[in-house]
Amino acid sequence: MQSLRYFEKYKDISVFVLRCAFGIRLIYGTQDNILSWEQMLEFSKFLESYHFPFPLVSAIASVAVQFAGGIMFILGYHTRLAALIMMLNFTVALIFVHWGDAYLNLAPALHIWIVSFFLLTYGPGKIAIDSRR
Repeated sequence: MQSLRYFEKYKDISVFVLRCAFGIRLIYGTQDNILSWEQMLEFSKFLESYHFPFPLVSAIASVAVQFAGGIMFILGYHTRLAALIMMLNFTVALIFVHWGDAYLNLAPALHIWIVSFFLLTYGPGKIAIDSRR
């Protein structure tokens, strides 16, 4: 419908809102591991139960890239690189942790993967540091 084209002028705001929502989700999901070494060790034990090599290193790396990726999403800074790294991180999570899970258990990781794919292919929109360079 032609009248719905009215909303096209808001597409950069939409991408900005999407980036912020999922950036906040990434930061919120990892801040407990950053603020508490005990939480990081618990995440390491979780990864060890799934037979990840070097579970503590894997936990620290996953938390670091998710936290940094969240900040990068919000700012729209190197958005495509952050999205690619998030896709890699969450591909690992989906295959090695969530494979065979019920949809509601794998949905958070899948949704972050999908949004990352969108940002990788579409870009950050005009409300971003990337668009100023």
